[in-house]
Amino acid sequence: MRLPFYVLPSHWAPRLAQWWPVALLACTSCISLLKPAHGFTATTPAPAPDYAQESSWAALPTRRDSADALPRAAGLRDGQATAAADVFFIHPTSYYWRGSWNADVGNARLNRYTDRTTIFNQASVFNAAGRVYAPRYRQATLYSFFDKQGPDGQKALDLAYADVKAAFQYYLAHYNQGRPIIIAGHSQGATHATRLLHDFFDNDPALRKRLAAAYLIGCQAKTNEYQTIRPCPDSLATGCFVAWNTSERGFDYPPYHGLVATNPLTWTLDTLRAPAALNRGGVGPHMKRIDAHVTDAQSHRGLLWITAPKVRGYPRFFLPGYPELRHSFHAADYGLFYLNIRENAAARVRAWERTYKTAK
Repeated sequence: MRLPFYVLPSHWAPRLAQWWPVALLACTSCISLLKPAHGFTATTPAPAPDYAQESSWAALPTRRDSADALPRAAGLRDGQATAAADVFFIHPTSYYWRGSWNADVGNARLNRYTDRTTIFNQASVFNAAGRVYAPRYRQATLYSFFDKQGPDGQKALDLAYADVKAAFQYYLAHYNQGRPIIIAGHSQGATHATRLLHDFFDNDPALRKRLAAAYLIGCQAKTNEYQTIRPCPDSLATGCFVAWNTSERGFDYPPYHGLVATNPLTWTLDTLRAPAALNRGGVGPHMKRIDAHVTDAQSHRGLLWITAPKVRGYPRFFLPGYPELRHSFHAADYGLFYLNIRENAAARVRAWERTYKTAK
């Protein structure tokens, strides 16, 4: 199983300490406290989503939802109404609990949490570039990524991907109408997006022609991940993918050697340090402000190195038993480069239009 650079954000620390104070002191790997009580095959998953129902989508361009959000006082505009492209966005893990291996898409509380976090501050980055479609799916619980002793975690991820695949098939059949597509996700969502590219784009030249770009952020995308789809070499290349995992400067993580680490300040694959002056602006979880020049960026052996921000809102991660991950800024993979991603996605769509309109 391919593990993402994923742990709990630091603001969960006081909650964990409140709920399990004794266990936190005693355990060496507290992620085990999130392990579902029963094996995957011993439980019945919640019903699969019906993507003909609007309730099975966290974001649709035909209604108001969290993907329409904009950073406060930024002077930006939601361009979905007139966008030439579509964005298929797959949200990251927002289900951490041990009740089951996969979430229930009918869980209203979980859906509200997903919408006000990842749809609000990640999917919204694309609303200038395209019409945003974001499916709800029976996401695998966080523990699935740490289940090294058996097959349950991978089975949970496979079930989650089956929903994502079904959602994409429905999207192609009922929504796309031949428009260019951006595929995007984060963490678990980017892991599923990586599989989508394998299953739908890598060996289908007609569909691959409609791929403006894929943003596989916060997952393990290798340089040779695909037969035909390559890492984007620059800011305007289309039909390609970008990927990175953000970490504090100076940290090395051998399991990530050989992964793609696109520099989102230059959109290149070189190892030169891009200064913070190129950072158009980051946003914290609540998007109350834009932090210009919040950090620099440099690709290093599969990681994206940054200098730790001096402003609040971009926390490191916290997980007892995994001290090597304290350098991770995984939760801020999008937020640290929000405006750069926003502008780049729109620029790639324009580049796609120039290429294919000229070809016609």
